[in-house]
Amino acid sequence: MFRMKKPLLLPLAALLLAGCATFHNRPLDPLKTARQFEARSLQSGGLERFIEKNLKRKVSPWPPGTWDLKMLTLAAFYYNPEMDVARAKWLASQARIITAGGLPNPAARFIPQYHANPMGLPPWTLTFDLAIPIETAGRRGYRIARARHLSRAVEMQMAMTAWNVRSRLRRDLLSFYGASQKETLLAAQRKLLEEIVGLYESRLAEGFVSRFALTSSTVALDKTIFAQSEAKKEEALAKARLAGALGLPDGALKGTDISFAGFKEVNASLYRPYMRRQALLGRADIHAGLEQYAAAQSSLQLEIAKQYPDLNLGPGYAWDQGDNEWSLGVFLTLPVLNQNRGPVAEARARRRQARDEFISLQDRVIRDMDVAFAGYKESLDGLRAAGSLLKGLSRNLKAVQARFKMGDASSLDVDEARRELILARLSRLDALIAAQQSVGQLEDALQRPLNNFDSFPQKAAAEDGMQR
Repeated sequence: MFRMKKPLLLPLAALLLAGCATFHNRPLDPLKTARQFEARSLQSGGLERFIEKNLKRKVSPWPPGTWDLKMLTLAAFYYNPEMDVARAKWLASQARIITAGGLPNPAARFIPQYHANPMGLPPWTLTFDLAIPIETAGRRGYRIARARHLSRAVEMQMAMTAWNVRSRLRRDLLSFYGASQKETLLAAQRKLLEEIVGLYESRLAEGFVSRFALTSSTVALDKTIFAQSEAKKEEALAKARLAGALGLPDGALKGTDISFAGFKEVNASLYRPYMRRQALLGRADIHAGLEQYAAAQSSLQLEIAKQYPDLNLGPGYAWDQGDNEWSLGVFLTLPVLNQNRGPVAEARARRRQARDEFISLQDRVIRDMDVAFAGYKESLDGLRAAGSLLKGLSRNLKAVQARFKMGDASSLDVDEARRELILARLSRLDALIAAQQSVGQLEDALQRPLNNFDSFPQKAAAEDGMQR
């Protein structure tokens, strides 16, 4: 009998082993990964294909002459390691769906027995049994549903990671813009103060001004030189932070023309109730919370289903000293001492926890939205005030220049008016940066770029007000 069945065992074993996964060793080399990081650039062919795939159009020429926030965001999605970690977590969650859908494997048992006193019969008894588990009460479906909900929650968390990457990139790009603009204005102010100091020195020699006036101008020049030095330092740091937000080494941005067009103006026509509703319905963490609650629901259904016993079918065959014996056994666990009440209670508590966490998240979103909108409104008021001051001093400079042409004002008066205008431009720049920072806070509350609301129709606003 063994000689007849031996040829069948080898194909059966090969069939079972064919579906097994094999291990491939992939060690990490820190030096190699560091070299790969240093080799990253905005000229990469892989980055070009990634951007064209997302834009659904050809980017010509490559690399583009100017990088704006949208293009830089795609580059950050390609290079930033936080996105790689988020994608890996999502792939792991997808693998857990496969695990949840797996069917329990049957078990086989082979027991040969030898009879020392066969009484004239064959001395061997060969027993072969199978144990085939059958899940009941829809457990497999509940496991799959829970895994799918959790996977979608991880997908929403990946979207949150993408938004956080974009938010950090915008924040660092804004800091770079503010520092570079400030350094430019301070350089102009320094040049102007050097002229003013020279004029005061000439007038002091002629006895037309006091030394106090010269000292005041010299101190102002020294303060400007120091402020310009600090602005250069902040510009270099902001550029390094920007490269870090992109997932690039610092030198990768050298010679790159970056557009700051989106930071020069601030949109004021925003509709608060509509934006709050969009935050409550569109944020990725809101959707993640809903999926986590749905997963808790499926977990509770699974624990309730476990109150019902699984079946185990046990067909068997025995060759008992020449006799063929067939059997069919049915095994199940009797829910007498334990009806899975503890896990059911834990699952109910986890569902309640998921519900409370979602409501807490929703409350926090509303608070963040209200705070961000209040800050946005105040920053717009400050920006308008700075703009009015700038316009007034521009008119004053023109008036002083006209008086200078007529001989009613000196060149020193013109320089002082120009200095006041530069100070007003610095104040307006500070107000603009503050307003753009409030825009970033409002976008974070929405988890959505604010320029998507630029063309919000007034009709929709009115309809929304009627529904509230």
